[in-house]
Amino acid sequence: MSQAVVRRRTGILISGRGSNMAALIEAAQAADYPAEIGLVLSNQPEAGGLARAEAAGVPVATVDHRAFAKNREAFERAMDEVLRVNQIELVALAGFMRILTPWFVRRWEGRLLNIHPSLLPLFKGTHTHRQALAAGVAEHGCSVHFVVPELDAGPVIAQTKVPVLPGDDEESLSRRVLGVEHALYQRALAEVASGRARLVGGAVVRG
Repeated sequence: MSQAVVRRRTGILISGRGSNMAALIEAAQAADYPAEIGLVLSNQPEAGGLARAEAAGVPVATVDHRAFAKNREAFERAMDEVLRVNQIELVALAGFMRILTPWFVRRWEGRLLNIHPSLLPLFKGTHTHRQALAAGVAEHGCSVHFVVPELDAGPVIAQTKVPVLPGDDEESLSRRVLGVEHALYQRALAEVASGRARLVGGAVVRG
């Protein structure tokens, strides 16, 4: 008799259309996937991803950052309360366009993931495809990492590479990277949710 899969309740934070969010929701529809998507939370009430999540039967919530314009930590405490009420154990950032304070990052240490469109530690921050083209690299890609207080500096859980082709511009390179992001995030979340990848002493430990 096979052992039942323990599924960790995962919240996804979005700001926009949520293509990576949709990929994680799709993966979690499998009974043997170790993460259950328990909530999609947005800082933008008009985010297109909220309707996509609702259509998939996932609970949604919003905490509008504009209501906390002078206090970022108060905004994050409000988000944290929503996550807690929904019994969320892991948080995956999927196009969440707010820089998190050290308070939130430390509160979710080892349970907070992000996907970044570069092969970290290369090309942190924004406009990663432009940075890659300017640097003349032969390979580009994406990374899923644990979030730490320093931007895009957390230990990498998984990466996927794509070639940079002659004639590439930002748009074509972006499309190629996006084409592998979804499967990478699905795999990385599964590794963390199952305990196969853990953050220990500032490094990813497997096994």
